[in-house]
Amino acid sequence: MTSILKHGLQCMYAHVTAFVSRSRLLREEHGNALVETAMCLSFLGLPMLVGTVEMGGMTYESVEISNAAHAGAAYGMISSTFAADTTNIINAAQGEASDFGTGLTVTPTVYYACSNSIGGTQYASQTAASAACTGSSGHSLEFIEVVTSGTVTPAIHCPGLPASYTLKGVSVMEVQE
Repeated sequence: MTSILKHGLQCMYAHVTAFVSRSRLLREEHGNALVETAMCLSFLGLPMLVGTVEMGGMTYESVEISNAAHAGAAYGMISSTFAADTTNIINAAQGEASDFGTGLTVTPTVYYACSNSIGGTQYASQTAASAACTGSSGHSLEFIEVVTSGTVTPAIHCPGLPASYTLKGVSVMEVQE
């Protein structure tokens, strides 16, 4: 009987020892940092990555629309004849923003201002600007303003944000005589 009791005690000791070692393993903290990092990256990293890609795309589109306005104004500033050629100003702007094609709205405007106050009153004709320019140093200047706009739809729509954005570009240049 003693050997049976001894064997039973040995088995019980083995079970208790295995239970204690398992509970020790459960209390060990090795690898917890790795698990926490993986969880944080999955919950925060992916949305941040997607947001960064979307903002990069919107920035690219915004630069493209601004460059289109600049290209149209650069064409129109060559001379008064070119400034009046709205068809080719529009073509130059749309050619610069080829991703938008004809979806790019281009609005060229010619106006005149007095050299004494360029940022002041804008006049529709050179005669009106010349009449308003007083003093010996004042004379009329011709300007071309090109406004471009295009609608951009993000690849990924986030709830609570607009489904599309309208981006604008403006360029103003003095027309060379």
